[in-house]
Amino acid sequence: MSYIVKIKEISEKILKNCTVEMVIGFRKGTVPLMNEPCFARTPDQVDQFVWDGNCGINLANYLADRKEKIGIVAKGCDSRNIVTHILENKIKREQLDIIGVPCLGMIDKRRIAQDFADEIIAVEEDNGKVTVKGHEREKVYDKSAVLQENCAICVHRNPVIHDELVAEPVAEQVEVDRYEDVRRIEAMAPDEKWAHFEEMLAPCIRCYACRNACPLCYCPTCFVDEHRPQWVNKGQDPVDVRTFHFLRAYHCAGRCTDCGACERVCPVGIPVRQFTKKLEKDARELFDWEAGLTLDKRPVLDFYKPNDPDEFIK
Repeated sequence: MSYIVKIKEISEKILKNCTVEMVIGFRKGTVPLMNEPCFARTPDQVDQFVWDGNCGINLANYLADRKEKIGIVAKGCDSRNIVTHILENKIKREQLDIIGVPCLGMIDKRRIAQDFADEIIAVEEDNGKVTVKGHEREKVYDKSAVLQENCAICVHRNPVIHDELVAEPVAEQVEVDRYEDVRRIEAMAPDEKWAHFEEMLAPCIRCYACRNACPLCYCPTCFVDEHRPQWVNKGQDPVDVRTFHFLRAYHCAGRCTDCGACERVCPVGIPVRQFTKKLEKDARELFDWEAGLTLDKRPVLDFYKPNDPDEFIK
């Protein structure tokens, strides 16, 4: 039985039983490689649901401060963000019916678009192969070769919290070097780092797509929109661009699950995960902490312990 058959079966059941008021899943997008969120409130609307490697949006983004009973389709990173939402009192566990999906990774739409020398009109996925069709050509890719970077190095592919699983858990990846790129930047001299980040952020158009797609960015008023005081101006001044990206990353410290939503939506392809991965690495090395793995412990920056390491404070 395929994932989508089981997703639909469970969704129809919990809607018919009135266990939930709606189920959040995915439907086919208006353009290839980009499925979109779908809110099914009646059993017949479940027919719209799809599941494949183009479901990269983090659906936990749609849970904050909801009051309904909600069913939600959750892959590994989504489930970890759900844990964070529960810990941060953005939603209650008893409001949720979590349909867990063991994940084999999401397709990097940007990588395929750059390689495929034609307009993409259709994409099909089957048995680890991704077939891309254009007006004049067709090309088959190994899915493993066109995964999003965060998926290629993911070590938590199975949902950490769920009410029902749509399939048996998949094997987790082991001996994956998650921080090779972070160590490379850490090894740079200060001037070299500064030049690296200036070049990296130069294309930013301050559209805030990364913020809007992030399930952690749920502040009623973002600091970039605050006027009294005004922390950053609205233009393209390089200082303001850097301030936005640096502060947003720090707001995600100890909370980010590396779901890749920020990079997936960036219209100019900025690898903003470099910031959040550095902070993820620090949280692991300094506090032995990974976000969203358990409901039984408070996030590392949620509380203070007298024996917290402080050797890094200079």
